[in-house]
Amino acid sequence: MSVLKRPILTEKMTDLNKIGKYGFEVELKSNKIEIQKAVERLYGVTVKDVQTMRSIGKKKSRASKKRASIGFTSTIKKAIVTVAEGEVIDIYGEV
Repeated sequence: MSVLKRPILTEKMTDLNKIGKYGFEVELKSNKIEIQKAVERLYGVTVKDVQTMRSIGKKKSRASKKRASIGFTSTIKKAIVTVAEGEVIDIYGEV
């Protein structure tokens, strides 16, 4: 199974792409070293820094005519990868 699930394509991440930072959704149990090696292998760039964060799933409820259903959103882990100066990752070429 791959460490990287998908790139994060939002307005905020697009602005960070201009300064060499890229966002990825990664496996929950992956660490910074695994993420760094996966990005370097997949995109052929030199990674300077990796920052990770976890977004804990939140409780969501939805009411229908008969009953209310309660569930949780998924917990995800994000990684912000900084590449060496002058290098670029072409994320939009894969979308």
